[in-house]
Amino acid sequence: MEFNEALFKTLIDNLSEGVYFVDPQRSVRYWNKGAEQISGYSQEEVVGHCCADNILMHVDQTGAALCNKGCPLAATLKDGQLRHADVFLHHKEGHRVPVHVTAAPIYDSEGAISGALETFHDNTPLMAALEEVDELKRSAFICPVTNVGNRIFAENTLTHRLKERMSSDAPLAVLMMSVDRFKELNDLYGRHVGDIILKMVAKSVANGMRPFDFLGRWGGIEFIAIMPKVRAFELENMAERLRFLVEHSSRAISENRITVTVSVGGILCRSWETIASVIERSGQHMQESRQGGGNRVSVDVS
Repeated sequence: MEFNEALFKTLIDNLSEGVYFVDPQRSVRYWNKGAEQISGYSQEEVVGHCCADNILMHVDQTGAALCNKGCPLAATLKDGQLRHADVFLHHKEGHRVPVHVTAAPIYDSEGAISGALETFHDNTPLMAALEEVDELKRSAFICPVTNVGNRIFAENTLTHRLKERMSSDAPLAVLMMSVDRFKELNDLYGRHVGDIILKMVAKSVANGMRPFDFLGRWGGIEFIAIMPKVRAFELENMAERLRFLVEHSSRAISENRITVTVSVGGILCRSWETIASVIERSGQHMQESRQGGGNRVSVDVS
């Protein structure tokens, strides 16, 4: 069978991985269906634009923006070296998605770099407690707005984890998170946009968690993360990771790009604690973050 351009496009388009090509100016010349599915951006929205033009807006594990400094694709265009990186891309719906990217050079017939190719695949962890999401929705355990656990599910999960903590002495962390200045956003844009933003926050936080962690919506603007096997020296870093993922998420609404932040309170659960004491302590630290201006983390590892 003769290999031709149409066959090549069919093969690349049907990969589950995202694949795109850029020219030396980093203008996107090709964007496959896998890239559309992972990022939410269609081919028509991306081709012809620079990959740094408010599309993927990659950030690294510390929240540093890579498009203008530290971009693997840009570096490969310069030196022709193959590169791999774990980054967070910006989804069209606003949330952050963890992806593993590979950047490779493209050479012309004379051996000069004429562009670069990047492939990326979704590294999103599946929360074990939400694997059967459709069944749980029918059982009224899922928040219909955010698609994470509702309060009933969160209380059940926390009860179970506290029993494990008491019997095995295994470490258990709980984070309470509140969306900052949400009322102002809701009043300005309306409830529908407010729901979109809550969903964006939930997805970004869930995408930064481990497969066996649990995320639930505790109240109107509050989320709870229940995270086993977290040691004292890890708690603040894990909380900061979730905070910066929300901070670096954004959603285009009409002519505006909306960003939000969260105030986070984190604790390590004690062996004797009840749900009430855990919620009270984590809530106090969340309020401490809010009163400090928001977009910050307050933890207690005692």
